[in-house]
Amino acid sequence: MPRRLPPLDGLQASLGHPFKDIALLREAMTHSSAQSVSSNERLEFLGDRILGLVIAEALIERHPDESEGSLAPRLNAFVSRETCAVIAERLSLGEHMVMARAEAQSGGRRKPALLANAMEAVIAAIYLDAGIGAARGFILTHWAHLFAAQTAAPVDPKTALQEWAQARGRPLPVYETVSQDGPDHAPRFTVRVTLDTGQSAESSGPSKRAGERESARLLLIDLGQAV
Repeated sequence: MPRRLPPLDGLQASLGHPFKDIALLREAMTHSSAQSVSSNERLEFLGDRILGLVIAEALIERHPDESEGSLAPRLNAFVSRETCAVIAERLSLGEHMVMARAEAQSGGRRKPALLANAMEAVIAAIYLDAGIGAARGFILTHWAHLFAAQTAAPVDPKTALQEWAQARGRPLPVYETVSQDGPDHAPRFTVRVTLDTGQSAESSGPSKRAGERESARLLLIDLGQAV
C-alpha cells in the first residue's frame, strides 16, 4: 500500500501561500532522517541565500544613511538560526515535518536547528513555486514584527567584547576554530574565544563568523555585560 501523505492545507493557510506544486512544500517539510524520500537539505541551502538577500535589500531601503558596520549586525539578527527557529515555531512547522520515528520521539519537532532548517527550506519552496516576489512577500510579512521592534542597530558581540578589552587596557580577544564538521552544504564551526586572563567561551555556528559572534556573546554574559 502506498504511503499516505499528510494533508498540508492548514500549513499553506498559515504560510499565506497556496502552492501550485505541493511537492515543493512536502520536500521542505521532510527531514533527512526520513530516508525514503527527498529531504529538505538542498532547499535549506537555497532558502538561506534568499533570506539573506531579501533582508539585506530591505535593510538598505529602510536605513539609507547607515554604514555596512551598522547594517551587518541588523542582518545577522534577522537571518540567525535562532530567529528562523522562532518564526518556524510561530508557524507550527514542527507539526508538519516528516521525520523518522526515532527523531520525532527525541523531540525533533521542537529542535531549533531542525525548525530553522525547515524555515529556510519553506522560503526556497515558495521561491521555486512562485518566484522572488512571492518569497520576498512571505519574508517581509513574517519578519515584519522584527523590523518593527528593531530600532537601534544591535551591538555586534565581537565588537562589544573588543571594546570591553580595550577599555581595560587588555590585549584583543583571540579566536580559535576548534573543529569543523557537518556536510559540505551545511558545515558547523566550533569556535573558542579567549581573553588574556584565561577566561574563554565556546560555541558553534554555520560559519566561522557566526561561531565567533556567539562565543563572544557567551563570554560577555560571563563577564556580566549585557548583550
